[in-house]
Amino acid sequence: MRIMYFLALATDYDGTIAHHGAVDEPTLAALERFKKTGRRLILVTGRELPDLKTVFPQLDLFDLAVVENGALLYDPATEKEHCIAPPPSPAFVQELRRRGVPVSTGRSIVATWEPHEKTVIDVIRDMGLDLQIIFNKGAVMILPAGINKAVGLKAGLKRLDLAEPNVVAVGDAENDHAFLLSCGCSAAVANALPTVKDECDIQLASHHGGGVQELVELIVRDDARVLAPRRHGILVGHDREGREVYLEPHRGTVLIAGSSGIGKSTIATALTERMVEKALEFCVFDPEGDYAELDGAVSVGDPKSAPILDETLNLLRKLSANVVVNTQALRVPERPTFFAKILPQVLSLRARTGRPHWLLIDEAHHLLTAEREDVIQVLPEHMPATIFVTVHPETMLPAALKRVQYVMTLGPNAAQVIRNFCKAVGEKPPPRAPAHAEEEILFWERGARKAPIAVKALHPRQAKNRHVRKYAEGELPKDFSFYFRGPGNRLNLRAQNLMLFAQIAEGVDDATWEHHRRSGDYSGWFRRVIKDEELAAEAAAAESDSQLDPSESRLRIIDAIHRRYTAPARAPH
Repeated sequence: MRIMYFLALATDYDGTIAHHGAVDEPTLAALERFKKTGRRLILVTGRELPDLKTVFPQLDLFDLAVVENGALLYDPATEKEHCIAPPPSPAFVQELRRRGVPVSTGRSIVATWEPHEKTVIDVIRDMGLDLQIIFNKGAVMILPAGINKAVGLKAGLKRLDLAEPNVVAVGDAENDHAFLLSCGCSAAVANALPTVKDECDIQLASHHGGGVQELVELIVRDDARVLAPRRHGILVGHDREGREVYLEPHRGTVLIAGSSGIGKSTIATALTERMVEKALEFCVFDPEGDYAELDGAVSVGDPKSAPILDETLNLLRKLSANVVVNTQALRVPERPTFFAKILPQVLSLRARTGRPHWLLIDEAHHLLTAEREDVIQVLPEHMPATIFVTVHPETMLPAALKRVQYVMTLGPNAAQVIRNFCKAVGEKPPPRAPAHAEEEILFWERGARKAPIAVKALHPRQAKNRHVRKYAEGELPKDFSFYFRGPGNRLNLRAQNLMLFAQIAEGVDDATWEHHRRSGDYSGWFRRVIKDEELAAEAAAAESDSQLDPSESRLRIIDAIHRRYTAPARAPH
């Protein structure tokens, strides 16, 4: 099944689908063809509802009508109205008529024509009213301050469970500016005002309904490809010629790979910031708690409490909600099972509403491991706008890797990671990658038949206390855990996080403690795995101080851990 990015068309009436107040048959046929693709139609007009019903008997073709320039919502299927602005003041209308201004009134709108705007402004000022005037090719519309087509469309999209980035808007006049700019793609028919054309993504060649027919064909054929990458793509960084490098949502899955601690989550965090900037909603599957403090997102689950499936889905259904699904509290073997349960429902939500616009799957080699063949049942054929983050892409489910379109690799072995990826998917590797500097990544677009390029990736602006919860209370993999073995490997006590390290350290015998202290094992683990230079420095000082007995050195290192990773700090014994 083809996954659509643009899920709705929001169109103005007069001057856009209508010419001289009427919509011709070819335009109606194009709108019907658009709707048969499974997309929605929304009419956004300054007309009052009774007038609109009279001139446009085919109103039931639309899923929703935003009328009175944004003040009133109308559902053609149920004929229900919902006014989002207060009614006009009778005294205001009476005063306009007393001064000779011809007006019509709707549920909220008061309308007249030029050149009566001067009198309207005088009356608003004299009566001290909080009203605004909106012009539309000679029409003068008076509405409560803050009400326009963009506001009305936003309220309507909430009812349809859609978001602005997934909407294409088309119009022609001054009062269309606001709602055109609020949508993910904007278009102007050929008869539109020059100022409207200048602001739109697409300038159509045909006038009125012919332009809308042209737009329908573009969207049905090309969907998100109608836009330039910078319009809805996520900026990764810049290549060596200073060109911007983007991830386009419709192009497929993204793979971010490299060894542990090399900066994968840093790049992923920067990408989520770009998503927030473009009002694109995201969901992060976070097995290890690396994104628990991510700016602009709500986290469900923590090191002690597993995420609840229904609670997570309810959050994702809310407009403007970015969600981090933290599965730290689940045992490692349980995480892929939870992921397999939630992923189909998230993908179903995205197919219906377009949200979350991006999925980020961290530790993808655990959640989509090659051993879990059952997971393939929940993977769609195409997974656009999805990011896999992993240390070991070659151990992932091959079916998941084959969905990858962009590969981003980090570290000194970045080129080898790309070759390993190609081997895993059974295809020839790309031409030799250039040597890249430490601050650069390799960026390769699969299928482009070009060599990877070196890119200086953007860094996140948010201050990130890297992996604090993961290291404090989470479960580090076996290879990254600390093992109290003692002289002659008498013991094999695993500490998979800092709290367990402290607990075991308090109870081990002096010989075991001193064995690791003399070898510098504590500071080495803090530096290499925990990546906390300050903690490592304190531990190294305690390791090298010959004046400290086992009990004193033990207390100093344990207290250093608690000062940084728990609150309040432990009191001395």
